[in-house]
Amino acid sequence: MTTKRILVIDNEQYIQEVVQIALETIENWQVVTASSGAEGILKAEKEQPDVILLDVMMPDMDGATTFRKLQTNLCTQKIPVLLLTAKVQNVDHNRYKDLGVLATIPKPFDPLQLPTQIASVLGWQL
Repeated sequence: MTTKRILVIDNEQYIQEVVQIALETIENWQVVTASSGAEGILKAEKEQPDVILLDVMMPDMDGATTFRKLQTNLCTQKIPVLLLTAKVQNVDHNRYKDLGVLATIPKPFDPLQLPTQIASVLGWQL
């Protein structure tokens, strides 16, 4: 089975680290991190990850804006995006679905369950 490559776009360093440790330790997936939407878009173009985990609330360019830019970029528009967010009210969830986001993973999340959540949404075998 090929190793999955995950791009984590989150301005909080500790979230990047927790996600990276969990995914690399539990499933041996390769994790690339970015601290802003702009950096994330560049890394998505270069790395062509299997999925992007995108924080919603970030300074400068928020997750929704980053997602729209990823969707209009021919190099990144086919990469599935999952949102990592503390904002999971029904109205927010519906807005994310309307944007075309595949799924949301609520913060705080259980790092031990994160690979299973990602694989479940994407139909990956673990």
